[in-house]
Amino acid sequence: MAVQLVWFKKDLRLADHQPLYLASKQGPVLCVYVIEPEVISSSEFDSSHQVFINQCLEEMHNKLLTLNSGLIVLRGNLPEVFEKLKQELPFEKIWCHEEIGNQVTYRRDLRLQSWCKKNGIAYEELPQTGVIRRLRSRDGWSEKWFARMKAQRIQAPTVALASPESDQDYLKKLHGFGRIPQLADLGLPPSTKPLAQKGGEANAQAELASFLFDRSKQYRSGISSPITSSISCSRLSPYLTFGAISLRTAYQASVMRRVQLAKEPNNGKWQNSLTAFEERLIWHCHFMQKLEDEPQIEFRNISRVYDGLREDNFRQDYFEAWCQGLTGYPMIDACMRALKESGWINFRMRAMLVSFASYNLWLHWQPTAVYLARHFLDFEPGIHYPQFQMQSGTTGINDIRVYSAAKQAREQDPDGSFIRRYVPELAKVPIEFLHQPELMPPLFQQFHGCIIGKDYPSPIVDEQALKVAKDKIFQLRKTAMAEEDAKRVQQKHGSRKKPGDKSWR
Repeated sequence: MAVQLVWFKKDLRLADHQPLYLASKQGPVLCVYVIEPEVISSSEFDSSHQVFINQCLEEMHNKLLTLNSGLIVLRGNLPEVFEKLKQELPFEKIWCHEEIGNQVTYRRDLRLQSWCKKNGIAYEELPQTGVIRRLRSRDGWSEKWFARMKAQRIQAPTVALASPESDQDYLKKLHGFGRIPQLADLGLPPSTKPLAQKGGEANAQAELASFLFDRSKQYRSGISSPITSSISCSRLSPYLTFGAISLRTAYQASVMRRVQLAKEPNNGKWQNSLTAFEERLIWHCHFMQKLEDEPQIEFRNISRVYDGLREDNFRQDYFEAWCQGLTGYPMIDACMRALKESGWINFRMRAMLVSFASYNLWLHWQPTAVYLARHFLDFEPGIHYPQFQMQSGTTGINDIRVYSAAKQAREQDPDGSFIRRYVPELAKVPIEFLHQPELMPPLFQQFHGCIIGKDYPSPIVDEQALKVAKDKIFQLRKTAMAEEDAKRVQQKHGSRKKPGDKSWR
């Protein structure tokens, strides 16, 4: 029987893996993961991403060993890597999942498909999310999403993937068999995120169970604060990003849990929380579909009317202060520092960071987006770039979202515990001044050991900067050109869900 190559990309699991399942039905399976220099050297990639990936790969290899197989981890660009592998062990077909990635991975996929066609190798790429390739219209998109999510899940393989003993012996002789390069081997620095979540399918399943049977009870009420969200949020995002768990698995498990709760008394709020979680799984793919339909979203404004709005006035000093968490706005600085420690911060605080950079500091969204991409352990291009543009006001169709850092601090960190933890310079500042320490009288500053402008920065910009930014955006949105382009964007990317609707379209 001819060898089938299963190429793992951002689908680092064995359960609910259709390419692996179908390949195993047609012949001995060669399981391969490729560490690509052009990917790990990109400005969006961070060592924490590779640590998470390696943890997934190690678990996968150990599981595959029990199936008379194993994982071959290769280094190099594609298709050259597969060209060399084919010389060691000829294969007739490549199986993989679709990846809604960035321009680097998109061009790599095109190169590989061209190579397969030239060399007579079959290439089968299958969907793993609700994103639809070559979608002509958003009308009816949600029905397609639900059809995929409700389809029967595929169990992890339980039979040998390379049954003859000779195949197993031969696999072990192949270059890269079971050898997972560490950071130093790849020329990557040590990860600076000691609190980052651990990779692997087992950790993904454990996180899902913990959420559904305990933490999700407070989901709706606890997701906004950076204090409660670390528990109340599902924390599945990095596992979905790297495919340690399938979106379908998360969706079906949530529905089953919600049905179970409906049979028990006094669980209405809990059921509502799970409904809200399931809606966010739809939004997950809704945003990824935008990048699939228009890949240039990674580089240019969704509404071209906004071209030139911020590009010519980029302040590098503002950008550096924002990156380092030294803006003089305690909630901004605390969130940035917390993110850089763990690789995660909740959605509202992410939106606040982007809003502050785009409006208060008037920074163009692309450099700030790339910077946060490195620090989000769950960086998903299809969500990241459309969301960045939405929060920066360049989509032309979404409401202008401007967050007051002081207001968010008072509402989401009322006792100041989050700010004090991540901005220790302010540890002794009394709560009445903690959210805006620049208002503290000089004598208070001396008494509490925090001189503003010395021990902690003065605010990098004042409130007038925000007013000027909002005026620029709103004036542009009112122009006939902006209104006309908004119709085009809505038709191509807009949700078909209307206000008050309880179901998607």
